[in-house]
Amino acid sequence: MANVTDLQTKYSKLAQEYSKLRAQNQVLKKAVVDEQASSLSLKEQLKQRDQSLRKQEQEMDSLSFRNQQLAKRVELLQEELAVSEAKGKKGKSKGDSPSQHGLETQSVFDEDLQKKIEENERLHIQFYEADEQHRRQEAELKSRLQELEKDSEQHQAVVDGLTTKYMDTIERLQSDKARLEVKTQTLEREAKECRMRTEECQQQLRRCQSELNRQVKQSSSVIQEKVPFNDTSEYLAPSHLKARDVAGQALNFIQDLVAALLNFHSYTEQRVHIYPLDSSIEPISPLNQKFSQYLHENAAYVRPLEDSFLQLHQSITEDTVTVLETVVKLKNFADNFSSYTHFLQKILPYQLKSLEEECEAPLCTAALTAKNQELQSDTKKVTSVFEKLQNYINILALPSVRQDALPQSSTSAVFTQLAACLHSLHDAIKEMSKHYNQKASLEQELPTVTQKLSTTSECLLGSLGSLTSSTGKIATFFSNNLDFFTSSAYSPRGSTVTLNPLQAESMLANKKKAAAYINAIKKVQQSQEKIARLEQEKEHWLLEAQLGKVRLEKENQRIADLESQLAAALGGSPNPQAAAASTLGVLSFFSCSSHVADEESREQLIKTHYMARVGELTTQLQISDSKAVHFHSECRALAKRLAIAEKSRETLSEEVKLANQNITRLQDELATTKRSYEDQLSMMSDHLCSMNETLSKQREEIDTLKLGSKGNAKKNKGR
Repeated sequence: MANVTDLQTKYSKLAQEYSKLRAQNQVLKKAVVDEQASSLSLKEQLKQRDQSLRKQEQEMDSLSFRNQQLAKRVELLQEELAVSEAKGKKGKSKGDSPSQHGLETQSVFDEDLQKKIEENERLHIQFYEADEQHRRQEAELKSRLQELEKDSEQHQAVVDGLTTKYMDTIERLQSDKARLEVKTQTLEREAKECRMRTEECQQQLRRCQSELNRQVKQSSSVIQEKVPFNDTSEYLAPSHLKARDVAGQALNFIQDLVAALLNFHSYTEQRVHIYPLDSSIEPISPLNQKFSQYLHENAAYVRPLEDSFLQLHQSITEDTVTVLETVVKLKNFADNFSSYTHFLQKILPYQLKSLEEECEAPLCTAALTAKNQELQSDTKKVTSVFEKLQNYINILALPSVRQDALPQSSTSAVFTQLAACLHSLHDAIKEMSKHYNQKASLEQELPTVTQKLSTTSECLLGSLGSLTSSTGKIATFFSNNLDFFTSSAYSPRGSTVTLNPLQAESMLANKKKAAAYINAIKKVQQSQEKIARLEQEKEHWLLEAQLGKVRLEKENQRIADLESQLAAALGGSPNPQAAAASTLGVLSFFSCSSHVADEESREQLIKTHYMARVGELTTQLQISDSKAVHFHSECRALAKRLAIAEKSRETLSEEVKLANQNITRLQDELATTKRSYEDQLSMMSDHLCSMNETLSKQREEIDTLKLGSKGNAKKNKGR
């Protein structure tokens, strides 16, 4: 319980840290998105600047080409001007008309040259302004790029810190998981030892039971011969103790089977997440994801088997009649077993396809493929055997729902087929365990096998071993008790007609009431006889005591009278002989008179004693009547209190049952929460890896942009 508390504390702390990191992760996501948007905008701006720069370079090239053409034309014009001036000087004498024509041509050339010069100056000014604007934009982009690099370094530092923290947490959880697995294996070994001791104790119990049965038979024969009241002359009594003992043994085997099934499905789910693809590195296939989801629900189908059979065992008591028609809780167990069989049918195609995916793995050898095919066959066989078991159990549960649904002649055949089916289940699971063991040995030879896969395979083999042992014990137990299951619980002596279970229950209840009544009557008779004997002795001795007291008083009085007469006679008569004679006469007279008086006083004393005794008995009778009325009212109050206590006991039993169900549910939720945390941590690790890749891509793009901007700047400076 302390380990569960520590795990809950650890996972609550981990959940708090995860919520904090999740909030920080959201902030980082937003910052990364903002930076990506700003990076995209900067890329667009750079692209536009490059386009404008290329356009301006093209314009510069065209302007330089135009300037060269204009320069050549100016040179040609200057040469023509020089030639025309020379010709003008030579032809001054010829007249004024050619000079005038030359001047006009000169003025036209001058105007054209002036326009070209102005246009060239304007183009130089535009080029200078465009160059200055480009330099300013380049400086702004460089400063912005430096700021983005600083922000990226800060984000990278935060991401590295979170990655380190996540890796530490994952390593700590993995170490805790390994420690718990070691502890689980230790507990399994202890459980195996306890099972061995339990088997030894069961063997001793069987020997004791056989000895007790022998003693019971002997005692029954003695009771039939010696006990005057015997109501077993018509019907045979049911073996309640045997039925309850068999149900208790079956409950222990069912509990072992449930534990083995839970471990088998849980370790199968872990293996699906590890092989052929590790979910912590890359996502598994959708088929295995669905298979894992179904396997995660195994507790909802397996645990009701134990709970329903526990209710069945609790319903079998010494005060009930145990036959198929009266065991109502068997229907609940049959329904839960049908639900589990449907669960096996639902996961069967996914299990077969998962084994096919393992065969399609790159490193799967031919031997592994053969073992996977054998395991597919074993899985189908186990599922079919469970379906057969479901049919037989449903048939046995029918009489509790509808009487005469199963003839008595067919019951033994159903139990026999059920025993054979249990042996088939043991053989099928034994074959599956052998093939899994061979498959694990072949997987150990692969170069890509991990420690996680090896540990999971060992745990899976351990669960299969427990499953094989539990099914074997169930099959052996059922075969050993097959005679008890197939024997009729109630039947009249010398007849083959089956007794109605309701009549048998009434007979059992009446028998117990009659036995209790006879015992009570015997005790009351013995007590009454003892009380009467003691009362007689008491009356006798009281009367004797009173008579003795009266005789003592009379003797004392008589002796005193005789002494006084003797003294008077001796003192008043001188003749001793005459005194003696007179004394003898007086004594004889007194003796006669005392005898008559004794008889009269005796009768009077007896009469007085019995009258006083009648008064005492009358008083005691009145007191007893009042006490009886008081006790009757108290008994009624106690009966009411007993009924209330029974109701409260039933309520508390339901509350305890609900509390146990809540404990089971909380344990399942704890396991589910643990698995979800592991899945979330793996998802966060994958997300961090994708973020690292994204940031590295952005850093490469930024470096590319920096190199491109530096190359453009050098090119512009060279021009």
